Amino acid sequence: MLSIHWFRRDLRLEDNASLYHALRTGLKVQPVFIFDKTILSQLDNGQDPRVNFIYQNLIRLNSQLAEYGSSLKVYYGKPLEVWQQIIQELKPSKVFANHDYEPLAIQRDHEIRELLEQHHISFETFKDQCIFEKSEVVKDDGKPYTVFTPYSRKWKAKLKEFHLKSYPTETYFQNLAPSACTIPAIETYGFKSVNYSFPYTETTISIIKNYQQQRDFPILDATSHLGIHFRFGTISIREKARKAMSLSEIWISELIWRDFYMQILWHFPHVVNGPFRKEYEGIAWRNEEHEFEAWCQGKTGYPIVDAGMRQLNATGFMHNRVRMITASFLTKHLLIDWRWGEAYFAKKLLDFDLSANNGGWQWAAGCGTDAAPYFRIFSPAAQTIKFDKDLSYIKHWIPELNTPSYPAPIVNHEMARARCLSAYKQALAPK
Repeated sequence: MLSIHWFRRDLRLEDNASLYHALRTGLKVQPVFIFDKTILSQLDNGQDPRVNFIYQNLIRLNSQLAEYGSSLKVYYGKPLEVWQQIIQELKPSKVFANHDYEPLAIQRDHEIRELLEQHHISFETFKDQCIFEKSEVVKDDGKPYTVFTPYSRKWKAKLKEFHLKSYPTETYFQNLAPSACTIPAIETYGFKSVNYSFPYTETTISIIKNYQQQRDFPILDATSHLGIHFRFGTISIREKARKAMSLSEIWISELIWRDFYMQILWHFPHVVNGPFRKEYEGIAWRNEEHEFEAWCQGKTGYPIVDAGMRQLNATGFMHNRVRMITASFLTKHLLIDWRWGEAYFAKKLLDFDLSANNGGWQWAAGCGTDAAPYFRIFSPAAQTIKFDKDLSYIKHWIPELNTPSYPAPIVNHEMARARCLSAYKQALAPK
């Protein structure tokens, strides 16, 4: 008899909840990964670096598994069709995986579960990619929190009662199924091999120590760059939380925000396509395509905004403070639908995560849970003075600053502010 561990957002052997439970059964465990053809077909011209990141980590996993006489079987196709193939090929009795909270993933898992049950195969899933999930942190009446501060207080109180245990998978590696699979070249899946750097080293600990003092200054390399690693589970969030507990309460709060937005997505899946606060559906967005294109290209004439967009386009990363500034500018200065910006970030960010990206954009637009009030409109000039006073970050990304090559401001700040306030007031006025 054989069990399967299905790798998804948990690309590591160590401290992996599902893999641990699979190995503990005593059955031989064959690890598998599926390149979802539907998702890959939506990505950009076969060059999305996130696919390279996944591929690099599959190679790493396969090498680690080889040390124990096992290997990773990699499939390509639509998951339901691939599982029909796996059932015939491997004839498993049990399948294990870790939870995924996005609506499409929930639907996928529902379909796979039904298929497996038809063949009398059990499908067990576990919490792995967050500290607290679903309804683990709720109000006293059992309802989900929609405001961050009380959620954060309850989260911290619960953590004191909750042991951040690791899952000692290494204890049971002898139960890995013997196999010797090789992983086809990345071109097999329609993507080009790209020499892309994905920063992460143990020096992250020193960054976490200084996170509170340095996190808002975009010229400093003072953020952890762990987003993509949490997104695909190449590191354990439990391990990082344990290490950070005594180092930085502010950095821990970033993990709490991550859990908060995940549970919002779980309880209120309508946020994927619309505002959390439904009264904001009535905003009359201008949606000028040429202005959106100028924002995408970093050519709005607002240096802090343009620097951020150019950093994103060039590296797949944007500093967190600048993410807020660029999102606020698009939604409030240009009155462009937050969903346009959300989709652009989803396409470009290496650390794109649906719940956090959606939550951040709705926060900036004022329509989300615990959002910035609609009348809070960032002044790009004030943000520049506060966080890039000597223009080091801006000049790095805009070498033509203060030359005729750099465009004039696309919109007047005061006019845009007044226009935004008018549009929001009109949409939110009692009907």
